[in-house]
Amino acid sequence: MKKVITFGEIMLRLTPQGFLRFSQANNFDVVYGGGESNVAVSLANYGIPVDFVSRLPDNDIGHCALIEMRKRAVGTEQIVFGGDRLGIYFLETGAVSRGSKVVYDRANSAMSEIAPGMMDWKSIFSDAQWFHWTGITPAISQSAADTCLEAVKMASEMGLTISTDLNYRAKLWKYGGDREDIMTELTSYCDIILGNEEDAEKHFGIRPEGLDITMHGEHVKAEAFLSVCEQMMKKFPKAKKVITTLRGSISASHNSWAGVLYDGARMFKSREYQITDIVDRVGGGDSFMGGLIYGLLQYPEDNQKALDFAVAASCLKHTIKGDANLVTVAEVEKLMGGDASGRVAR
Repeated sequence: MKKVITFGEIMLRLTPQGFLRFSQANNFDVVYGGGESNVAVSLANYGIPVDFVSRLPDNDIGHCALIEMRKRAVGTEQIVFGGDRLGIYFLETGAVSRGSKVVYDRANSAMSEIAPGMMDWKSIFSDAQWFHWTGITPAISQSAADTCLEAVKMASEMGLTISTDLNYRAKLWKYGGDREDIMTELTSYCDIILGNEEDAEKHFGIRPEGLDITMHGEHVKAEAFLSVCEQMMKKFPKAKKVITTLRGSISASHNSWAGVLYDGARMFKSREYQITDIVDRVGGGDSFMGGLIYGLLQYPEDNQKALDFAVAASCLKHTIKGDANLVTVAEVEKLMGGDASGRVAR
């Protein structure tokens, strides 16, 4: 099987232990993660050959991030070194009615200073079938956006399937780039588009008909998002599938979770999971994307099964501390089959 290539920034994540607030913390738990590296880890866990492409500083912290990818069986041969620092983000884990908080410290990171011409995309894609990027990468800097555009153009020219997770981040996009123009051009090359209602509205002004996206709660109706999918396909005619995650936020500790997939003719809906006592919701969307890519590769004629795999995989991610989803195909299929008992496997 040819490779999947993901491209983006991996960061050092620092989290107060347990549910402590930043102001209470005397030490931090350390993990490494980022949207595209998390997708790569998911795919490697499922047995899909995958390379993560990025730019890291040539220092101890950069090499720690590299080791994290290698120990998860993710290919790192295409990572380049340069710059002075690895991006950092601080996560305060919420509980019940107190939401989680993220503080970024990634200005002037090695990845933010990547530029066109640094990566040999033709060589990188020579044995690949799929390229995945997210809306986080072009939000880092203009040069990162330009490099991402360089990548999607080459991937398109070489006939790869191209996917994106739109991933709007309000705390990024600070460098003055025209977000809508940048994201519109990049997304126009995509075959598979994943996003939620906020991503579509913030990037493209596309809103679900009859739904106020400022409202949060338990009842998120899949049918309300058909109009979003239709509008997205009209705007991006190359797209073959538009997928939306449906998160109902009852509290920081209890979410409902489901998804829909639209192929231009039919909307597929997953079952809805009630995720209670959430351990870590960061990386939930990345785990969905990793599951979706796996599902579309393994079940190319079965959109429903691909969607169901993605939703079940991301449901399980909420039980795992850290950025990445460390589950197996068998565990996902067990949940897909209706076994949510959590009984000890002996």
